[in-house]
Amino acid sequence: QVQLVESGGGLVQAGGSLRLSCAASGRTFSTYAMGWFRQAPGREREFVAAINWGGSISYFGDFVKGRFTISRDNAKKTVYLQMNSLQPEDTAVYYCAATSSPGSNRWTSKAEYDYWGQGTQVTVSS
Repeated sequence: QVQLVESGGGLVQAGGSLRLSCAASGRTFSTYAMGWFRQAPGREREFVAAINWGGSISYFGDFVKGRFTISRDNAKKTVYLQMNSLQPEDTAVYYCAATSSPGSNRWTSKAEYDYWGQGTQVTVSS
């Protein structure tokens, strides 16, 4: 069992940066790949980024275009999403999630994930 708690969201101006954190409970954090998704009002939850167990492999949604990085600290049981050059269209609730899937789909599908956090709001003003 893994519980996930996101933090770090807030209001930022266009062009600004935010760093989201996701703290996990449980003793098996390092055995899970981790992902970030986001959901804007009236839209489907979409894939943002994912990172493998050891932090050596990461994937990003097409819209990221080099603006975001994902990292993890297994000793702290935390995964991070550094977001730079934020734009109003990045406004959404951001969720972290954990998966034991081997990643044949690069962890881009919501269906692959076993555990979800409650989300943190990111609002980017123009």
